[in-house]
Amino acid sequence: MMTNLFSVFDPTSSFLSNWLSMSIPLLFMATTFWMVPSRPQFLTKKILNDLNREMSLLMGSASLGANILMIALFMFILFNNFIGLFPYIFTATSHLAVTLSLAVPLWLSFIMYTWISETLNALAHLVPLGTPIPLMPFMVLIEIISNLIRPITLSVRLAANMIAGHLLLTLLGNQGDMGNIYITTAVILSQIILLILEFSVAVIQSYVFMTLMTLYASE
Repeated sequence: MMTNLFSVFDPTSSFLSNWLSMSIPLLFMATTFWMVPSRPQFLTKKILNDLNREMSLLMGSASLGANILMIALFMFILFNNFIGLFPYIFTATSHLAVTLSLAVPLWLSFIMYTWISETLNALAHLVPLGTPIPLMPFMVLIEIISNLIRPITLSVRLAANMIAGHLLLTLLGNQGDMGNIYITTAVILSQIILLILEFSVAVIQSYVFMTLMTLYASE
């Protein structure tokens, strides 16, 4: 029995709802060694090629290593978003401990690299072109705050979107009246529509996280 509505997001609340769900992608790695690729592999390869092409446009030609990192980040978030839609499996990306662990190290590495190797450009980036001299101190403060909150906004956006959909599914599931066929049918149809929307949100949030992190790196 749940002690509260948010206990569904506790990784220790049940047997399968734990951090081990993040290791499930390892079970699918063996399919990459098949002699004849399957249709899902063809689809995955096409998606990866399209993402690589888009990342190259955003980051330039000398971005092979960064492309691999960003695409791996996208696939990791996407798989955890999808696997969390199955019953009794914990959605790791709905926990700030996971989203912050993904956003903060990457953001911090970008900041450190910029300030160490491109110090003058980093200082110039704090003052937008054409800013009046009296407003320059305020613009520097605003740019610093904007840079500092980037990993927080990335993490909270991903976690909040995953939590919101799961909470709606949980609330709808508790509203069914088994004695009324019309109410039960309406609840089931609403859950099916919301589940389809959650699949879309899983893809969109993975893509948004990857794209924003790529834009931060390209700056």
